[in-house]
Amino acid sequence: MSVNISNVQVLSPEGKKISLGEYKGKTLLIVNVASKCGFTKQYKGLQKLQDQYGSKGLVVLGFPCNDFGNQEPGTLEEIKKFCSVSYNVNFPLFQKVHAKGKTTEPFTTLNRTNPSGDVEWNFEKFLVNKSGDVVNRFKSSVEPESNEIKFAIESELS
Repeated sequence: MSVNISNVQVLSPEGKKISLGEYKGKTLLIVNVASKCGFTKQYKGLQKLQDQYGSKGLVVLGFPCNDFGNQEPGTLEEIKKFCSVSYNVNFPLFQKVHAKGKTTEPFTTLNRTNPSGDVEWNFEKFLVNKSGDVVNRFKSSVEPESNEIKFAIESELS
């Protein structure tokens, strides 16, 4: 099933409702993130992707999520400070969300992407094309800097 996120409303880092349609024309990598997870080191790879492809139109969007093992207990300010100090993260980190069970956006919509179903763990990644269509879904174990993800991003940016 084709899923488009252009009309999806999320809470900005400042707590205001915004539409992901504001990113139309950009390639997005949307990730549910957590600071106390075995995959937390993926922040480094996500920031490298942002650095490498940002000037070409990629935007990494991080959505902190505490649904898996209570691995993101902090406030958004604490999360942003941790990410900045530990990984030099400068891509947007939005308000905390739920990616499984009683989900909140963007995951209520993203979880309809094939294979459909709730996010299984922290650092699941969704690649969105310039038109807002979700074109790929990567499990947590797929590293941000893997050839699989880089190839998919490059294909969307070209």
